[in-house]
Amino acid sequence: QVQLVESGGGKVRPGGSLRLSCVPSGSVGAVYNMAWYRQAPGKELEGVATITRRGDTSYKSSVQGRFTISRDDAKNTLFLQMNDLKIEDSGVYYCNMELPRSWIRPLGGPWDQGTQVTVSS
Repeated sequence: QVQLVESGGGKVRPGGSLRLSCVPSGSVGAVYNMAWYRQAPGKELEGVATITRRGDTSYKSSVQGRFTISRDDAKNTLFLQMNDLKIEDSGVYYCNMELPRSWIRPLGGPWDQGTQVTVSS
């Protein structure tokens, strides 16, 4: 079964930047929508950004203007450039990809793996 592998997380100070990446562990063929989510300790999973196959993007209001989602379809890779990070951006970040029949991760979670982002002074 194909899994998604995130990378690029870390610990940064407020105002810092990180670039997250997400790749599937195996061949997946056509990918439709892709998305980033995050979960802070004690809080529910929330959507952060999405990108369609056409390249249309949407963002959670609190990250609009600071985060940029992008994709490389040749490599089935998803990115999230995060600038001007705030303490409230901390959490485990997950990606998901929509295939012709279903999303790779079941919608709504819970999910494992992900990449930890910690914003702290």
